[in-house]
Amino acid sequence: MKKKILVIAIIFVVAIEVYLRCYWGFCDAVLTQESDKFEYIAQPNQNRFRFRKHIRYNEYSMRSDSPKLSDSIRILGFGDSVLNGGTQTEQDSLATSIIEHELSREYSESIRCFNISYDSWAPDNCFAYIKEYGNFDADLIFLVVSSHDAHDNMDFQQVVDIHPRYLSRQYSSAIYELVDRYLIPRILAEKKKEADPIVKGNVFNSGFLSFYRYTQEKNIPLLVYLHPDRREVLNGKYDYQGDKIIKFCHDNRIPLINGLKYEDELSFRDIIHLNEHGQRVLAHALLPEIKRLLNSNRNK
Repeated sequence: MKKKILVIAIIFVVAIEVYLRCYWGFCDAVLTQESDKFEYIAQPNQNRFRFRKHIRYNEYSMRSDSPKLSDSIRILGFGDSVLNGGTQTEQDSLATSIIEHELSREYSESIRCFNISYDSWAPDNCFAYIKEYGNFDADLIFLVVSSHDAHDNMDFQQVVDIHPRYLSRQYSSAIYELVDRYLIPRILAEKKKEADPIVKGNVFNSGFLSFYRYTQEKNIPLLVYLHPDRREVLNGKYDYQGDKIIKFCHDNRIPLINGLKYEDELSFRDIIHLNEHGQRVLAHALLPEIKRLLNSNRNK
């Protein structure tokens, strides 16, 4: 009897392990690597199936397919987890994928829109990337930022293999990953009192000015999209940090798209991240201004 129970238990555990791996993509997480230039980034050349979604990173750690010699126009989209979409967004549902598809269809050309982003990146992380890899002969650059990016400067605190969002290697067991990475942190979080808000300081992020100067020097059109969080949508206005970003863009005549005009509560999957509907909203808010800037640049 004991032997039978043991066999049943083993079969049950193996079945759960296989189910978590094959259906939900456990042990196939997006992996991160440290960088002394931009803190951390997705490891290159990843093709993941996670939480029923497909996630791909090319050899330059972009969440996009590789650049090709046949590309006629290249657009670089920079941002954090909002633009990146995370593991809850299908690759083809990303705003950058939608923009690429729509422009290529409309212009009947191979137009690329590269997604250069990662969790908690701010404009200084993004600009450090462009300093490291170059601009890939970009015809246009856009930034997707949020109010908190105004003061979110790089501090190079180690997070890889310390914070569960930034793993450099896979778990060996799907069950252990479920328990260690998700269940235990959630239980501990529920027991903790509400944390004090993170104070970022008051130094305006250097990446904004760096991108402005760089694109002016290279004669590359620059566009900024200011993404509101759910609270800002409910309040109908940005906080004081968002106002600083708006002022910076106004003072430097950088085209800025006000996300409050496009996003609503249905666009979000949590307090700040966009669901797949929200990614479509973002894409269609960006497209008219991208086309205007591309056409203007072509006619010069």
